[in-house]
Amino acid sequence: MKNSHLIFNSSIGSKKPETIINRQNPCPFCDVHSLTNILAKDGSIIWLENKYPVLQDTYQTVIIETDECSSELSLYPKNHLYKLLSFGIKHWVEMLNSGEYTSVIFYKNHGPMSGGSLRHPHMQIIGLKHIECNSTVERSMFEGITIDKKGGVTFNLSSKPRVGFFEFNVLMNNHDQLKHFADYVQIATHYVLNHFHRSCTSYNLFFYYFEDQIIAKILPRFATSPLYMGYGIPQVSNKIDVIADEVKRLYLTEE
Repeated sequence: MKNSHLIFNSSIGSKKPETIINRQNPCPFCDVHSLTNILAKDGSIIWLENKYPVLQDTYQTVIIETDECSSELSLYPKNHLYKLLSFGIKHWVEMLNSGEYTSVIFYKNHGPMSGGSLRHPHMQIIGLKHIECNSTVERSMFEGITIDKKGGVTFNLSSKPRVGFFEFNVLMNNHDQLKHFADYVQIATHYVLNHFHRSCTSYNLFFYYFEDQIIAKILPRFATSPLYMGYGIPQVSNKIDVIADEVKRLYLTEE
């Protein structure tokens, strides 16, 4: 029988700091000198073991993206953006290829609706010992209206979103295309936080290694649809073409 649920250790979870809503709480990622179990560094980017490993039968790690606590991926200078995604993908792929895990998750939370607890920009790489994270992934969830395509990298808006409504996808065939990949990821996150048709403060960024492609999915986060929560039925907006055209106009027409 395949494992389908992760066990969450609530005793450890109750000790985790919270700085997204309670901004007066001290940020543990800003106190660099107190960080322990560091795995790798590149300037202000630090990869370390998660101090609060709430998920049983996993190996939980965190990438601190920058030493600027109030910054955000959509705002990074290009050189830092490229360095960060190169760093993160490198170590994610290393864990994928290690043979130690059934699968490895690489993702990012941002904002109060994202499911995260710390405001300081960070990503997570988690090795799952018994669960295949791609078991419910299908090619259709990465297909959609093409917004732009460059150097073998495709940027689109899902026509069959995984959860619902508007989901951006960025697909690349190899690491040599990283700059175009990173540019599109940054465009999607910036659009979600600054130009979306509803006030949006949160998103999730998920990475997939699927059918020999590295894929990023950017999901704006609001209260999740009850149809999805209760029945697993996603919805797609009848205006995805309007959103795709707006992203082109705002970010890509001058190129």
